[in-house]
This record gives sequence, C-alpha cells and structure tokens, in this order.
Amino acid sequence: MRIVKKTHSCVRLEKDGHTLVIDPGGFSEQDAALGADAVLVTHEHPDHFDEGRLRAALEANPGAEIWTLRSVAEQISAAFPGRVHTVGHGDTFTAAGFDVEVHGELHAVIHPDIPRITNVGYLVDGSLFHPGDALTVPGRPVDTLMLPVHAPWNKISEVIDYVREVRPRRAIDVHDGYLADIARPIYDRQIGGLGGAEHGRLAPGESRDV
Repeated sequence: MRIVKKTHSCVRLEKDGHTLVIDPGGFSEQDAALGADAVLVTHEHPDHFDEGRLRAALEANPGAEIWTLRSVAEQISAAFPGRVHTVGHGDTFTAAGFDVEVHGELHAVIHPDIPRITNVGYLVDGSLFHPGDALTVPGRPVDTLMLPVHAPWNKISEVIDYVREVRPRRAIDVHDGYLADIARPIYDRQIGGLGGAEHGRLAPGESRDV
C-alpha cells in the first residue's frame, strides 16, 4: 500500500484504487478526507476528529463510510444513516478492501486530574498500525508503526520504549504538528538510534510505498 502523510496525525492509505483515511482532524488539510472510500477515527479530540471534514468526505462520495468509536459516531451518525459504524477493541472489519483490526480502549494519561476518554488504534492489512493518542501495543508483529512522536501526554523516552516494545520494521512519525522544526533532528537522532527500528518521517503531501 502507499502511505500519503497529511498534517499532524492524518494519513491516507492507497491500495488497488481505494483510499482509506485515518484521523482527518482539525490540524490536517481541509481536503484531507476528500476522495476517501473509508475513514477511520481514533477518538474525539479535535486534532483527530473534525466533523466538517468528515461531512465533506461523505457528501462528496455517497459510497464512503466511517468506522469509529461510540463517542465520535454519536456526533455524526444521524446525518449519514447506515454509513457510520461503531467499533471497539477486538473488532475486525473490512473497509474499502482494507482489512482492519481494532486495538486499545483508552487515551493516554495527559494528567491524573483530566479524565481519560476512549481511544482505539487500527491495524490495517495486518501490516500498518496507527494507535491514535495512546501507546497501545497490538500484540502481534507490525511492519509499519505510525508513531506519535510529540504530544502533551508523552515524552521521548516513552516514545523510544514504545518502538522497542512494538518492534516494527519501520516507524514513521505522526502526531508531529506540535513539534518545532528545530527539534526534529533531535527526535530523529534519538528515536532512530535507540528505538531499534528504521525511523523516518514524511512531510505533509509526501508518500511512501510499504
């Protein structure tokens, strides 16, 4: 499949003429979800879930569908009956020709005083894993890990240990919209040198075949 990186935590996956988009949130491009045959949303935070972007995608393509957890589905399902599917940990489904497994239940801890919300990650075609806002270990081999490198809820030692625990063949950065350009070489050097896997990043609009 081909990965097309969009801004922050959004990625487009292309295979056999079909497109699956994960987390077209408010930090991603306005058209991040347009042209999608299927959209997956990991959780309700606005940098991952933007109702306007989802509505635009489903209105542009009458065959497009969304898979997401209940907190997001409840906000958009009434407008698109039968096209918004609620999923949770352990579920499996096929979306636009992509086989998807759902892993995880809760968002990472931001602060003990902030209640945790639900969050799921998606393993696509048994190969690529996008964890959303959590360091979920899918419990099976992963070829490509979409790696949340910088967030209010993580630090670089946790990111490095996450790569070590998942043990992917490669890790590609997501959740990088908060990361200043001056800091990127530090993250590249430390994650690449200590994570134990090939580490890389794509600028918005860049793509890679995996």
